[in-house]
Amino acid sequence: MRKGMAHFSGTTMKHIVIITHPNDQFAERGYMLAGVADQWREAGYRVTVVDDPKVHVEADVAILHVDLTVVPEEYMRYVARYPVSLNCRVRDISKSKISSNLVRRGDGYVGPVMIKTDMNCGGIAEGEIAARKSVISKLTRAIRRRLPWSMRSEIGMWDYPVFDSVKEVPWAVWRNSSLIVEKFLPEKHDGFFCMRTWSFLGDAEENTLMYGNQPIMKSPVAVRIEDCPEIPDEIRRIRNRLGFDFGKFDYGIVNGRVVLYDANRTPVMLPKPTNVPKFILLAKGIESFLESPPRLKAAG
Repeated sequence: MRKGMAHFSGTTMKHIVIITHPNDQFAERGYMLAGVADQWREAGYRVTVVDDPKVHVEADVAILHVDLTVVPEEYMRYVARYPVSLNCRVRDISKSKISSNLVRRGDGYVGPVMIKTDMNCGGIAEGEIAARKSVISKLTRAIRRRLPWSMRSEIGMWDYPVFDSVKEVPWAVWRNSSLIVEKFLPEKHDGFFCMRTWSFLGDAEENTLMYGNQPIMKSPVAVRIEDCPEIPDEIRRIRNRLGFDFGKFDYGIVNGRVVLYDANRTPVMLPKPTNVPKFILLAKGIESFLESPPRLKAAG
């Protein structure tokens, strides 16, 4: 066994199936779960990636890893066939379902707001799939992407606009069902915008705090990242309510209250050497599903 490699007990030919969508290109896109799966393979697990719900593979545990905002029904039926199925309660992660900080026109909210796509990750994945249906669909997508941002269904995450008040929000936003208006509630320390990131699989978890100069915080623009071992009970309750077994939550603590910014069941983390310790840590979380009744087992 190589130095630093994950080691688990009771792994004799345990089989894990990862259920993806053909659009995901699971092995190429740098998903966090791909890095975790590498550790499982090195530790003695058998891991199979399936992107066709018509092809059933016998396994001890299945992980739903379809990188779409709303998982198609055939994938939900597929994952429910397994004795243990992770994330099978997390079908819809649209912000209108996940966020508790939505702002609606005329609701009287006073304060800064951020505009986001209702779909995860800027709606890019859904746009790609729609464009493949026909030449007309491809043309329609190309035209829509040339419209003013307030009339689009896709907006890059780095381009989410922030306004000082609801009055500044363009009228088209309120009429665009693809966009949501959310309270802009950043965590701040020492003049920096901050964001906490909690990654987890079963009972294995890592929590970090990022500092940066931009209101939209992601690791590439962070000026400092530090471990933050204390995880608020409130964010754990949110995880239980949403039914996540594996994923990543971006959140802040504002005025003593947890603010969930994003809940992602298919997080990306490039397979570079500095990320291997995190993959090893999270890989161990599979034991809570294979060897004893999982504390966060999703309803099958």
